[in-house]
This record gives sequence, C-alpha cells and structure tokens, in this order.
Amino acid sequence: MTHHTEPALDPRAFRRALGNFATGVTVVTAATADGTRVGVTANSFNSVSLDPPLVLWSIDKRSGSYAIFEQASHFAINVLAADQMDISNRFARPSEDKFAGIEVEVGAGDVPLLTDCAARFQCEKYQQVDGGDHWILIGKVVAFDDLGRAPLVYHQGSYSMVLPYPQVAERVAQNAVGSARQERLNNNVFYLLTQALRSYQSSYQPKQLSTGLRASEARMLLVLDSDACLDKACLLAEMAMPTREIEEAQEALYRKGLVSSTENGHHLTEAGERQASVLRDIAAKQQEQVLSAFTADEVGILKKLLRGIIANSQ
Repeated sequence: MTHHTEPALDPRAFRRALGNFATGVTVVTAATADGTRVGVTANSFNSVSLDPPLVLWSIDKRSGSYAIFEQASHFAINVLAADQMDISNRFARPSEDKFAGIEVEVGAGDVPLLTDCAARFQCEKYQQVDGGDHWILIGKVVAFDDLGRAPLVYHQGSYSMVLPYPQVAERVAQNAVGSARQERLNNNVFYLLTQALRSYQSSYQPKQLSTGLRASEARMLLVLDSDACLDKACLLAEMAMPTREIEEAQEALYRKGLVSSTENGHHLTEAGERQASVLRDIAAKQQEQVLSAFTADEVGILKKLLRGIIANSQ
C-alpha cells in the first residue's frame, strides 16, 4: 500500500502569503498577583462572539512572556493607533522593562492599559486552545474603550495607515454638490459655505485622521508653531473648538511629547514639528487637488473672500 504525504510548505513563502491579509496591530498586556507586568505586540487579535462577548489572540509557545499570561486572570488588548509605531516596536522586542517611561492605567485584574490607543478591550481569561506552535487565548470582554483614533495597520511586513477608498469619498462629494444645486439654495451663502466645507472634509479629514490623531489634536498642531507660543486665549480663538476638547488635545499632545509649555504659552517640540510637517503636507496636497480646476486668480479671489468674511465676523 502506497502512502502519499503532503509536500512540506515553505515557511517563509507561507508567511509572505499570509502577509497579504492586512491586520491591525495590538499590544496584549497582563499582570500577575505579585505585580509582574508583561506586554507583547501581536496582530493575531480577532473577534469570536458577541454573546457572550469573546475575542482571541495567539502567542508562540516558546515565548518567554507566556508564563505570565498563563498565571494572570485577565489580559488586555490594546489596539494601537496609527502614530504608535514606536510602542509596537518596543513591545515586539525583548526588554528588561518594556513599560519603563510609558504612562499606563490599571484595568480589571490589574492589567496595564496603554494610553492614546484606537481601542482597548479588558478581558477575563475564558479558554485556551492548542493551536500548533501557538496557544490561542480566548477572553471574555468585561470592559472596553472606543477611543476614536485611526488604527495602525500591518501589511506585508510593513506598517501602513487606513485611508478611505477613493470612490467612496468621491461619491460623498458628488452628493454634496448635487444637493447644493437645488435652485432655492443657490443664492444662500451660508448653505453654500457649509456644503463646500462638507465636500472638502469628506476626503481631507480621513487623511488627517489616518495619522492616528484626533481632529482636535491635529488642529492644535497646525495652529501652533515651534518658534511662537500661544496662550489659552489664543488657542481658543485659533482652534474654534470647545474648551474641553482643547484641554483634552493639549493633555494628549503633552503626553506624546509633541507639545510643551512655557510661561508664555504652548509650543511645538521637535517631535511635534515633525508631526505638524506631516499634517501640513496632507493639507497642501488636499488643497492642490481640490483647487486644481481653478485658475490662480480664482483661487486668490476665493481666499480674499474667505478672509473678508472672517474679518467682518469678528
């Protein structure tokens, strides 16, 4: 009797093929009763069930961190935001204390929770399944945070960002323009301004948010300057946002080391200037794209009209 065996898969080719499936990036954390903390970068996170609320991730059986996850009663899935590549790299490498210098909160079962993520899921250990060279850990979600930041994406061995599919953004813009053609609203300046803003933002704002920053944080970075300070009153005037949102943005940007303060006000750090430069580039490319159908004279008139409206409203 002849026995047929399946040919062995090339591990590296198999890994490359799997890399075609883009995933988010998470840092899974846990702590034992004696206070020992652990965190590992993983892209194996997935949802399992809504009722009960179950999620899973997997860890290499050879991992030195597994012993802590085995002892811990809970673990947390920290879904990283697009601007947290450094966090991903830190927890992907062996280190004596991966949490050194990082601000964390404490969740269920004393799990460390990372700040400024896209989302966080606190889980009670529910089941462990043998998955070949990995253990599959299933957790029951006992609490979660939806922090509204664009996620960090991993594809073919590289980090990526999420951007809207172009046809979707184009369709949103077309719908806005179509409704603006209604005859009764054609001469309503306020309506035209708001529709123009909505159309502009439909493709611009997702690009801005893809950096992992909230809209308020991006706006603060754009209005600040590395050489000039703005006090609270100036920030309120320039950002045109509620005080609470400005304060939350300020706190987040301080925590990330993008903004610092002096007795004269707030200003960008060196890292903040680099991030602001990325945002300015996004804004410049968007402006060039949207205004490409107009002549330089027409664009100049548009800017003059907008500046005039702003000046007359103050």
